Amino acid sequence: MPSSTVIIFLVTYLGVALGRIPGLTLDRTGIALLGAIAMIISGAVPLPSALAAIDLPTIVLLYALMILSAQLRLGGFYTWVAGKSTALLDRPRRFLLISMLLAALLSALLANDIICLAFTPVLAMALFRAGLNPLPFLLGLAAASNIGSAATIIGNPQNMLIGQIGRLPFDHFLSWCAPPALIALAGAYFIICALYRNRFIAAPSPRPATPPPDWPLFNLWQTTKGLLAAGVLLALFFTSIPRELSAIAVAGFLLYSRKMRSRQMMELVDWHLITLFCALFIVVQGIVVEDVPGRLIAAIGSRGFNLTGLTNLAAVSTIMSNLVSNVPAVMLLIRFLDPAQPLQWYVLALSSSFAGNLIVIGSIANLIVIEQAKKLGVVITFREHARTGVPVTLFSLLVLALYAMLFTG
Repeated sequence: MPSSTVIIFLVTYLGVALGRIPGLTLDRTGIALLGAIAMIISGAVPLPSALAAIDLPTIVLLYALMILSAQLRLGGFYTWVAGKSTALLDRPRRFLLISMLLAALLSALLANDIICLAFTPVLAMALFRAGLNPLPFLLGLAAASNIGSAATIIGNPQNMLIGQIGRLPFDHFLSWCAPPALIALAGAYFIICALYRNRFIAAPSPRPATPPPDWPLFNLWQTTKGLLAAGVLLALFFTSIPRELSAIAVAGFLLYSRKMRSRQMMELVDWHLITLFCALFIVVQGIVVEDVPGRLIAAIGSRGFNLTGLTNLAAVSTIMSNLVSNVPAVMLLIRFLDPAQPLQWYVLALSSSFAGNLIVIGSIANLIVIEQAKKLGVVITFREHARTGVPVTLFSLLVLALYAMLFTG
């Protein structure tokens, strides 16, 4: 009979996978937090051990990058970039290409979630005014943000975790992960063009001509300050200075401002995601104490399944990312990886990020695009997303498999 610790873990991960518990108003973060509380109260993870289980450098890095993203968002940078790209609306395929490249590049340098949050309403309204079908462009935004974020350690939360726990150098990660990400991005573009070749044009629909008041106006100084900070931080990542220290120092510089209130920036920090991270660290620690991961890998190894084999790892990562989302999946799978084998960590980073495109719940970026679009009257159904997401994901994983073969013989 499974122990109470295993039951808490399974119930928590099942709740995270479903996104809710019937009869309650809990979301994924609330479910994970209750799981962590249960681990502490049951004695499986005493409070001091629970605090120690949280990887503080990863949390600090995530928090600091959210401050940087907040600076650029409040400076109107995201809205300005999205607005400038709409000059190509008269050439839909070229506009799709430029918007996907922008989304991928910015997602590689900043958190992909905030890119989707900032770009979706601007693109949707511009597309409506131009009489274009918003579906291929919004699906392209989601796909490009997931693929582009795979290229760097700072592109998405799960990569930050992989980079910190695996102690992976920023430049090595970039040089290994960027090439397959670029090829996957090109494939995603051509797949969307093929699927929507006769559906780029839609009947014009009346929409608001001006952005809502809460969209930040472009501020040259604040945007320049944010971009300079991003450039300095990127340069520091190529040095031997710990990433979390570089990031929090730059975040402190941005908070030191005479114009922008720190409260405004703090309000844009995704505290729900940070809480989710902390809670899952504690939940996973509960089964680590009982050596459940060790016993599991020994059991499946005795049946001839090698989880740390690159193909098997990518397959399991893809499946788990679409069952419980990619952040919880990575948090569990890193327990099986060998710190002396960086290829395993690179494959996990790419596969979990690419897998985010498969179905709606694969990544938070998908959900952000869908929810933001829905507010403007654009409905992206599960089926419509999968119609694009499945071939894009399969192509991306094929690229990863062939690329990995070059390094494994």
